[in-house]
Amino acid sequence: MLRRVTTHDALALITGDHDPELAARLTDELVAFNDAATGAAGRGTLSVKVTDADGELIGGLTARTWGGVCFVELLWVRPDSRAGGWGGRLLRAAEAEAARRGCDRVTVSSFTFQAPDFYRRHGYTETGRTPGPAGHEDVHLVKSLAPTSR
Repeated sequence: MLRRVTTHDALALITGDHDPELAARLTDELVAFNDAATGAAGRGTLSVKVTDADGELIGGLTARTWGGVCFVELLWVRPDSRAGGWGGRLLRAAEAEAARRGCDRVTVSSFTFQAPDFYRRHGYTETGRTPGPAGHEDVHLVKSLAPTSR
């Protein structure tokens, strides 16, 4: 359901459900602004998945890359496979692909009831928290992909 508020200048402020055309336009406008402000371009997306012998999804990861950063958006492993190390394999595969694409760091956020400790075990460092639903927090983490000097 849409709600429309009109101001005295005949401008309309419209509130409603997801608007795919608006989302696409905002993406285009912000991409242009961000690229001009940073000089960084070359956006991309990546995915990693693992399936069983029947082709059923065991788990997967989606991410986007831009400006030397890989932003993990989603990582999920089905419950009966979570003890099998698939989350770590998916994450390492995404990190390797991100590095191949020129990224030197990976960021992710995970609610306190999800998996921030999983990311810490894989070398991620907490950079901050945002209050979330039901008293939980959204934990923001980052990992450097730059080789360490010895």
